[in-house]
Amino acid sequence: MKKIAKIVLVSFSLLIFILAVLIFRPVPIVSENKAITESGIVKEIYSNKGNDVIFIMENTERRFYINRGLENGLELNNLKEKLIGNAIVVKYPKYWTPLDWNNSVRHISKVEFKDEILFNELKK
Repeated sequence: MKKIAKIVLVSFSLLIFILAVLIFRPVPIVSENKAITESGIVKEIYSNKGNDVIFIMENTERRFYINRGLENGLELNNLKEKLIGNAIVVKYPKYWTPLDWNNSVRHISKVEFKDEILFNELKK
């Protein structure tokens, strides 16, 4: 009986470790040719306590965010004036985390509006 309990404890500990690695690993920074591209009309832009800039586009349940966008020089009011009601192109890496198991929130690596690049952290 003690052997079974030890196996269960080791298995549970291993599972917790694997989940922790999956949860706390950083979002990958990819090259542009490996990024997923999506476009849409911006419906809403807001920020959260972590200074992320969050974009909601029409006709999708998915949210897109720029990690610490306000700390990296983006200005929320300027983005709202320029982008709400207009089409943008976002590019982001393919990755998965247990905290967002259904991929409803995507980390933006690049934002394009018309011929302008508003944000870019893709590898060169």
